[in-house]
Amino acid sequence: MSQLFPFPLPRQTRVWFVAALAALLMAVAPSTLRAERLAKLVLAGPPAAVSVPLIHMIDSGALNDVAAQVEFVLWKDPDQMRVLALGAKADFMAMPSNVAANLYNRGVGLRLLDISTWGALWMLSRDPTLKTLADFRGKEIAVPFRADMPDIVFGLLAEKAGLDPKKDFRIRYVATPFDAMQLLITRRVDHALLAEPAVSMALRKTKSFPISVIAPDLYRSVDLQKEWGRLFQRAPSIPQAGIVALGHAASDGALQAKVMAAYAHSLGYCQKNALTCGQMVAKRIDLLTPEAVADSIAASQMRDVAASAARGELEFFFQQLQGRAPALIGGKLPDAAFFGTPGKP
Repeated sequence: MSQLFPFPLPRQTRVWFVAALAALLMAVAPSTLRAERLAKLVLAGPPAAVSVPLIHMIDSGALNDVAAQVEFVLWKDPDQMRVLALGAKADFMAMPSNVAANLYNRGVGLRLLDISTWGALWMLSRDPTLKTLADFRGKEIAVPFRADMPDIVFGLLAEKAGLDPKKDFRIRYVATPFDAMQLLITRRVDHALLAEPAVSMALRKTKSFPISVIAPDLYRSVDLQKEWGRLFQRAPSIPQAGIVALGHAASDGALQAKVMAAYAHSLGYCQKNALTCGQMVAKRIDLLTPEAVADSIAASQMRDVAASAARGELEFFFQQLQGRAPALIGGKLPDAAFFGTPGKP
C-alpha cells in the first residue's frame, strides 16, 4: 500500500482512500464491460421506411466497433414481429408504437428508444376526385394488417369523422401491404389503404408516379397524417413506429446510445442519398426496388425523436387507442420507464 502514497499519510486516511478507489473501480467495471465489442448484434424491421437506416447502418459499417457481426432480420407481418420480440431474438427492432406499448404492458423486457416514422399512410385510388375518408363511403377498400397499423389509424380517423368503419365501408382485409398493392395493380380493387413503400411500389409498377405520366392509373388520395391533423386539431403527424431495445440491450445505456446515434446519422444520410440507400435495401429485401424505396423516403415523414421527447404525442395517440380498444396497448398507458432516452437506462 505504501507504493500508492509517495508521501506520509495517516493509516486511517490510506485505508479510506483504498476502499474508495475499490468502490469506484467496481462502479466503473459494468460500464467497461458493456463497452466491449459484442460477438453479434441483431437488428430487425419490416419492409418499410423505418428499416432503411438499420440496413444502411450495417452496410456502411457504422456498428463495426460495436459488434463483430451485425445482422438484419426482416419481419413481414405482425405475427413474425411478435415472435421475434417475445423470444428476444433481436437486440433492436423497428415496430409500431402501439405494439411496443402492448408488449411492454404484458411484461416483455423492452424500451422504446425513439419515434422515427411520423407519416407513411395513404389512401391509394383510381379515382382522383376522392379527397377525404368520407368520400370513400360505400366503397371497397383493401386494408392490410387487421387490428394493427394501418387499420388502427383508419378506424380512429373514420370514427372521428363520424363514420362507422364496419358499416360505411366495405373493408377487404389482406395479410400485408404488398397483398393490397397486388390487388390494386391487377385491378381487383380500386382503392387501398397502404403504407410506404408499398404506395411508391404500386405507383411505380403502374407507371403512375408523376414524372412522365399524363393520366396515371393510380393516385395518392387521402394523406392520413393530414386527416389526423385536421380531425384532431393537431400537427399533421402520427407517432407510428420507432426502434425498441430488447433483452440485454434494454438495460444497456451505452449500447443504446451507440446504436441510436448510428441510426440518426444513417437516417440523415439516406434522406440526402435516397437512391443509394434504396439500392442497399433492395439487395436485402427482394419485395422492393431501389427507385420505390427512394420515392418512399421522400414521401414519408421521417425524423428521429427520442421516445422521452415524443412522450406527449405518444400518450395522446395511446389515449385514442385506449378509448377505442384498450387491448391495442395492453390495457393501459405505459409508465415512464417505457419512454427511453438512449444512453439513460
